[in-house]
Amino acid sequence: MNKVTMRFWILISIVAISGFSQGMLLPLIAIIFENDGISSSLNGLNATGLYIGILLISPFMEYPLRKYGYKPVIILGGLLVVLSLILFPVWKSFWFWFILRLLIGIGDHALHFGTQTWITTFSPENRRGRNISLYGLFFGVGFAVGPLMAPLVKINETLPFIISSILCLIAWLFLFTLKNDYPEQSIEINSFKETMKRFSKASKYGWVAFLPALGYGFLEASLNGSFPIYGLRIGLEVSNVSLLLTSFAIGGIAFQLPLGMMSDKYGRRNILMGVLFIGFLSFVAASLLEESVLALTVCLFIAGMVVGSTFSLGITYMTDLMPKNLLPTGNLLCGVAFSVGSLIGPYIGGLFIQFFKSVSFFNIISVMLLLIFLAVTVFGDKQPVYEKSQSF
Repeated sequence: MNKVTMRFWILISIVAISGFSQGMLLPLIAIIFENDGISSSLNGLNATGLYIGILLISPFMEYPLRKYGYKPVIILGGLLVVLSLILFPVWKSFWFWFILRLLIGIGDHALHFGTQTWITTFSPENRRGRNISLYGLFFGVGFAVGPLMAPLVKINETLPFIISSILCLIAWLFLFTLKNDYPEQSIEINSFKETMKRFSKASKYGWVAFLPALGYGFLEASLNGSFPIYGLRIGLEVSNVSLLLTSFAIGGIAFQLPLGMMSDKYGRRNILMGVLFIGFLSFVAASLLEESVLALTVCLFIAGMVVGSTFSLGITYMTDLMPKNLLPTGNLLCGVAFSVGSLIGPYIGGLFIQFFKSVSFFNIISVMLLLIFLAVTVFGDKQPVYEKSQSF
């Protein structure tokens, strides 16, 4: 195995462990707080800590990445995640856990920003969809396994946190075997004014590609942070909630790589339009069939098969639209869009459950997917694609 291949597999492996910790935390803490009698809106508010952390650190991420390279940023991000997970069992408090989730958001964003920018930079154009889909696949595998830790609260509330922190620590140690690298350094990074200009320019090229990331953040966070509350309130068992979340994640895993390869062949926008519309139909069906656990499992599996790839497809679509020297900025803005969606998802989901008791929770997700589908369909072919002079 050559050094580039080894680097790729180490990077996506640590992303898998990060996915595991995220997939575990959202439903786990939602269930713990629901059992403690905390309202669904406050439960959703606590889940936003992760994404507030992402938003707070985002304006400060690009400078250290360009100055110090990918490896230090990823290592520091991973260390922050490990330390935060270890601290969860120390003190069970609403606001202490909120702060820990905020710190995990900062660490996870550093980790994901570094890894996905590094991968999109060294991946050749004709294999970029495949590589980013593998990135999404490994994250999805971790995210699918994460919710299976939720039933362990019946044994001991601290056990899932201990398992997750140990796995993250093991993966983190492998980062030290990598040789550091740097992004393209052809732009000014010291001026705040130049940073804002760069954000504006990147948004002009790729704003429509940021929408799938925003939508996936909303979907993932509301489904994992709010649906457990909704599921318990309509009479589902904790084990059934975990099964449904896992079926969605497994659907995403099953089609992550095929959809990435299809996007290399048929175009990112075409595949994105297809998956968004099928995802809309799947959640509409789920809203009509939620009396049956089997029917819900099938609907969420199909939804996962398609919309489970929207984040990775959005990143590769953005990479096609963006000049290479703006790739770190584009990846950063994809992360910001994801975190904005993730930030509003659990809270809006919690409010929806609290005030619209007679309306299915799945309706809010289906409407969001339909709106993004319409935006990509109407505006996706009008983006100012730059002249590609780079060779990959």
